[in-house]
Amino acid sequence: MAKKAKQNAGGPGGTPATVALTGAGVPFTVHAYEHDPAVTSYGEEAAAAMGVSPDRVFKTLVAEVDGALTVAVVPVAGSLDLKALAAAVGAKRAVMADPAAAERSSGYVRGGISPLGQRRRLPTVLDASASGHATICVSAGRRGLEVELAPTDLAALTAATLAPIARP
Repeated sequence: MAKKAKQNAGGPGGTPATVALTGAGVPFTVHAYEHDPAVTSYGEEAAAAMGVSPDRVFKTLVAEVDGALTVAVVPVAGSLDLKALAAAVGAKRAVMADPAAAERSSGYVRGGISPLGQRRRLPTVLDASASGHATICVSAGRRGLEVELAPTDLAALTAATLAPIARP
C-alpha cells in the first residue's frame, strides 16, 4: 500500500522533481510505495500500489525525434505512438531513445525518470488525455515514488505541448 506525504518533499531527501515543484509553489502530493525489484512494468506497479486507475498514472519516456531527445508523458495503461509524437513536435521520425542516453540526459534511472527536474530541459509532450483528469501521477524521480499534481501544472512547469500521443 502506498504511503501519502503532503507537499514539501523538496527539502532534504527530496528529488530534483519535488524540489522543482516546491520551488514553483505548485500543490502536489507525494505517494511512496515499496518497489519490487523483480517488477519491470514500473507504471503498472505504481498504479496498483497506490490504488489509482492506470489511466491517471503517466509514464515518462524519452524518444529521439529527428535526432533530438524529446520527453513523452503517456498513461501507463497505453503505449507511445511514435508517429503521433513526431507530428506533435513538427518532426518526421521518432524512435525510442537509448536507455543510457535517457538516463544521462534526465539524471534519473529508468523506471524513475520524471518529467520534472531533469538535468537537461527537453521538449516535452503530454498526452492530451491528461486534461480529462483533475490530477495525474508521474514519477517523482525514483522507483517507488510518485507525485500527484494537476496536469495543467505539469504542462506549465515542463512547457509541454498537449497532443494525442498515446495508443490504448
